[in-house]
Amino acid sequence: MNIVDVDWAALEAAAVAAMAHAYAPYSNFAVGAAALTADGRIISGCNVENASYGLSLCAECALIGNLHMTGGGLLRAFYCVDAGGNILMPCGRCRQLLYEFRAPDMELMTTQGIRTMDQVLPDAFGPQHLEETR
Repeated sequence: MNIVDVDWAALEAAAVAAMAHAYAPYSNFAVGAAALTADGRIISGCNVENASYGLSLCAECALIGNLHMTGGGLLRAFYCVDAGGNILMPCGRCRQLLYEFRAPDMELMTTQGIRTMDQVLPDAFGPQHLEETR
């Protein structure tokens, strides 16, 4: 795997830019996310709400879709913001999603500073557990 340096300012800027495209007419809570892939690409996503609320997509979901549409790969670093540019932590569902597509050394910008994926989702369940049962 090609380890690249993390430019946290570039990730923040990409997350803010993605947030500007959010579709949040119900909550008025726009969210943007950006990630650095292990091969050096920056990908992003925004939240897209739906009138049935539960079917709304978090920014992280859009980001993972973007990851696969632009060549796949693994995530090396992650940054998420609200409309005010404040750092947001992914919800539990999205932490699980990010865990599945992480590089082994993935880091996240959190409200407490930079943390590893293992720190924000300890003892995670992942694809490796499914392999153990086959």
